[in-house]
Amino acid sequence: SMGRHVGSGGSKKEHCGNSKQGTAQLGSSRTGDVGEVCMRLLPIASQRLWLLLPCVLVCLAETALARSAGADSDSGKAGGIRWGVMSASAALLAQMLLDRQSRCEQDGAANTDEALTWREDEGLSKLVPLHPSPRSAEGQSKLASYTMAQVAARNTSSELWVAIDGYVYDLTRFVLKHPGGALPIMNMAGKDCTDVFANYHPARVYKTMLPAYLIGQVSDYQLYPHVAEFRAIRQELLRRGLFETDLRFYAKLGAFLAFLFCTALWLTLSCSSTVAHAAGAAVMGIFWQQLAGVGHDLGHSGVSHRFKLDHLVGSTVGNALMGISTGWWKQNHNTHHVVCNSVENDPDIQHMPILAVSNRVFERPYWSSYYSKWVQLDAASKFLVGHQHILFYPLMMVARFNLYAQSWIMVLSKQQMHYRKTEAAALTLYAAWVLALALSLPTWGQTAMWLLVSHATAGLLHVQIVISHWAMETYHGHAYNDETDEWFITQLKTTMNVATPPLLDWVHIGLQFQIEHHLFPRLPRHNLRKARELVRPLCAKHGIHYHEPSFWQANVETLRALRSAAFAARESGARSMLWEAMNALG
Repeated sequence: SMGRHVGSGGSKKEHCGNSKQGTAQLGSSRTGDVGEVCMRLLPIASQRLWLLLPCVLVCLAETALARSAGADSDSGKAGGIRWGVMSASAALLAQMLLDRQSRCEQDGAANTDEALTWREDEGLSKLVPLHPSPRSAEGQSKLASYTMAQVAARNTSSELWVAIDGYVYDLTRFVLKHPGGALPIMNMAGKDCTDVFANYHPARVYKTMLPAYLIGQVSDYQLYPHVAEFRAIRQELLRRGLFETDLRFYAKLGAFLAFLFCTALWLTLSCSSTVAHAAGAAVMGIFWQQLAGVGHDLGHSGVSHRFKLDHLVGSTVGNALMGISTGWWKQNHNTHHVVCNSVENDPDIQHMPILAVSNRVFERPYWSSYYSKWVQLDAASKFLVGHQHILFYPLMMVARFNLYAQSWIMVLSKQQMHYRKTEAAALTLYAAWVLALALSLPTWGQTAMWLLVSHATAGLLHVQIVISHWAMETYHGHAYNDETDEWFITQLKTTMNVATPPLLDWVHIGLQFQIEHHLFPRLPRHNLRKARELVRPLCAKHGIHYHEPSFWQANVETLRALRSAAFAARESGARSMLWEAMNALG
């Protein structure tokens, strides 16, 4: 999939990181790599014939392993699953051998027109007008002028304004219609939404939807120097076509996932030893952990870059294989991105009465805007939070069961949700095949073992998720108030990367680049490392802390944060809201 640009003006050329200038043409006398020349001579159909050799070798290996493990290699069930393992592994191997050239980037024309800007639509970079045009011809001359203080005063559901690129929009009548839910808009009410809006919406939204809500211009709009340079990074990523998904990446990943799934089924169903069944459970856990990366990409519309298509794939295939509602995940995760590590507003750090990532979480009772309830430290939560650093890893091993519960609560609720019936059917299918697989084992003990081992192994995912934020800064209320907590600064204060060598990127499913992901959520996972090459030097230039410990150090920092909060909880007095009200000051 080659990078493509749709824009106005300027010539565009393509360049590849691994390409060699002056590559020999077919028929040339120049001596080159024999294997590469032969592959060019073969048509695609002929290349696939070479897959027969690894297929036969893998099939023979699977048969020998099945016999040594006590399986009946002649049974239809064992043979079918082995062929699934063989096909997936062969497809993965073939892609890795044949697809040796990295994805080409585009060198888009430099934008010298301040009235234009690069945006993306379905992953394609477009050079478009910076500001949308008013619906009426005379609208431009009638635009009122407002200060940011006036915008900030309209921050409730009854009157909600935001600023985007120096223009003012009244979104009051749109809040409940927002496809991403009302909470992201409510949390940005009265704020400058320029960067969060650009990172969550395609170019067509600026053209077709924003004009209807345009009411004026900001008279005192400020653009901080570091913000201008961060925006320039996004423009550079767009100019190079890096928001377009390389589908070859997902072809390889799909083959790897199929290999894991079929291997888990083969070890569970076709082998008779307890060790093989435990191995099958562990491989299934790895499958769920790896598949979560795809679900995360789909949830951000980062695969096809089409909201409905990515959502539908997540709600059907994702739900049926993962058991976690895409609709619930999107509502939860989109809110988390907008208000990352806000005590009152970020659901990803609201885990009382069991966990508290900071003493800020329990230093006073607070109203959770996501769960619509009061949260406080009582006697029970004081005990649990007081031991959270000890309970952390055991909780991560069973955290998946909580996501099942949250998914069904969402599906059965009356909240706004896309594809509710589809998700309910897919979640039911997931429960059916997982239980059938576990119950197919010969004893109740093995059934329980399979469920615990598979979910405990998948707990790696939950550890990877929480270390990105739990040891970082937390705050009360809403950010995006001034230069010290605008969009880019807030993401960097509340998020860390995990230092990872390129060969191990697949282990972390993109979560090792959480800084870049939070700055540019729609950027495809396979291009986050390229974004890191631009973000890190800019942070150093402006003295902005860029936190990137190793995986092990990130775990240590998370445990230290939990331990610190645990000791603070033990020393605090658990007081009721009635006590707080009777002793309120001011």
